[in-house]
Parts: sequence; C-alpha cells; structure tokens
Amino acid sequence: MAETIYDSLTQLGGRAEIPVSPDQAVLETVSNPHPGTQYLVRFSAPEFTSLCPITGQPDFAHLVIDYVPDELLVESKSLKLFLASFRNHGAFHEDCTLSIAKRLVDALSPVWLRIGGYWYPRGGIPIDVFWQTDPPPPGLWLPDQGVPAYRGR
Repeated sequence: MAETIYDSLTQLGGRAEIPVSPDQAVLETVSNPHPGTQYLVRFSAPEFTSLCPITGQPDFAHLVIDYVPDELLVESKSLKLFLASFRNHGAFHEDCTLSIAKRLVDALSPVWLRIGGYWYPRGGIPIDVFWQTDPPPPGLWLPDQGVPAYRGR
C-alpha cells in the first residue's frame, strides 16, 4: 500500500484517551495538500473547560481558533484531545488561551494564527482573551468570529 500524508497519525481512527494534562497532549499534523494557497481554517470549541487554579472550580469558554496554514495542518482529533486535556488543568483564562495558541504555533508554524477565548463569567465578570501572531495576511477573507459580547451567551 502506498504511503500517504495520513500514515503517521496515531490518534485518528481508534480509541484515544484524553491526556492527563496539556503538556502530555500530542498535537498531530499532516502535510497541507495546498501549500502556497492562502486559505483560512477555523476551529470552534463552544464547550471548552478548565479549572480555576485557586478554587478548583470549573471555568467555561467558547474558543475560536483561526489560522492560515503553511506546510502543515493540525489533525482535528488530536486538537480535540489537546483541548479536552485542559478540563483538569488549573490556569487563569489568559494563560489557557495563550498556551493553546502558542502550542499550535509551535506545532504548525502557520502563516498566521489568532485565537478568541470568550470566557463565561466567574464572579460576575466575563473575561475575553484575544491574541494573534501578526496582522492578518493581505487579501485574506476573515469572517467575524461570530461570538457576541457577553449578554447571557
């Protein structure tokens, strides 16, 4: 059988446990079948959870990750398992949001990446966290992330 860009994947197509921590999670990548073509990839995680590092109480967010791939794409099941690994991880909203973005940048070396972390209120205050690698590439069609300002999201 001929080798494909998918042969190195270890999590897709079988049972894979949620990693104990984000540090233990493996972000798998595949070759971009359209290198040199500028296009946007969006992942939405509307039920993201982590823990408050002080109280241990759950925190909830709607994450939107946009990136323009270069040579690599992130495999979505590995991303799902990576994000799920935060459910028992204690960190503030800002740390969780930026840690996710920076791991993706390290794994993919994308042309461009941005993340919007729309966190639900704790103590009556919603905290939204936004980060991007650079300004968006010229000519990129960049739709709105589609998450309204907090009003009982």
